[in-house]
Amino acid sequence: MDSEQLPLSRSAVDPDGVARAEPDLLPRLLAGDGTRVLLVHRGLVAMTPGRVALDLVGPGLLPTGHDGTAATGPTTLAYLGRDDEAAYLVCVLSESAGDERDFAGVPVVDEALVEGRSWASLREVGGDLGDRDAGLASSAVALAAWHARHPRCPRCGEPTEISLAGWARRCTGDGSLHHPRTDPAVIVAITDDQDRLLLAHAAQWPQRRFSLVAGYVEPGESLEAAVHREVAEECGLEIGGLVYQGSQPWPFPSSLMLGFRATVTGGRLEVDGAEVTAAMFVSRPDLAALVASGEVLLPHRSSIARALIEEWFGDRMSGA
Repeated sequence: MDSEQLPLSRSAVDPDGVARAEPDLLPRLLAGDGTRVLLVHRGLVAMTPGRVALDLVGPGLLPTGHDGTAATGPTTLAYLGRDDEAAYLVCVLSESAGDERDFAGVPVVDEALVEGRSWASLREVGGDLGDRDAGLASSAVALAAWHARHPRCPRCGEPTEISLAGWARRCTGDGSLHHPRTDPAVIVAITDDQDRLLLAHAAQWPQRRFSLVAGYVEPGESLEAAVHREVAEECGLEIGGLVYQGSQPWPFPSSLMLGFRATVTGGRLEVDGAEVTAAMFVSRPDLAALVASGEVLLPHRSSIARALIEEWFGDRMSGA
């Protein structure tokens, strides 16, 4: 499995990390004709109507006077990088955008950016976006989630302000600099001695949705130890032959999914009833029939889970 070809690992834009330290980068890009801006609102990305492509706008449509450095305000800006065609920013609109009106009932600038646009979840469209758009959207959604959750310093509680072109926040009290975090999570495609695949249903998922066993890596734990622990805790199985397959970001809000394959070596299939409420081994014909009948809903095509399942299946499967 090629990690660079996994849905949300694809990218065609140079992140240009060195430029983030330039103090005038955001104002300069906002004033330039060669800048394109990805809009994010309530975790959704702006889409071009009738196409599976991002609706990238010129900076002239953004709220006037925004320099991207305010600790709070209607929008958050961050630099996503550049290619031969443009430099790219993300503009994260306020949660209330689209709800508020002025005294005459007319939407203010941020609200006007929301109305009349098509919005989509990256979970649903990520697998169908082109390489450039998939990479831009993955970074944008992750940054938006991080900024929303870190308005204050975890050390002293004082407000923080955006720094390094949106890739850090600096405390206004003690001056400490804070960077976005990524939480590693493991996911594993497990087969038995008949080469049947283990599918599991998590308690919080919609009915009929099945995927692979997954979980977060705990402090002081290796990736391999996390896989063994999660499988044992959730399904009562012992596994061996663990092989790393690839990784991709999962910015909902801040995960990196690391995929593995493994085989059952012992134990008995028994779900914990808390995190996993149902699990079953399926053959390839079984899975095809279950998906065709609607009895099983596969993970979204944007996920590494879907990629691991289809790799085992040997072909692309129907469904979103």
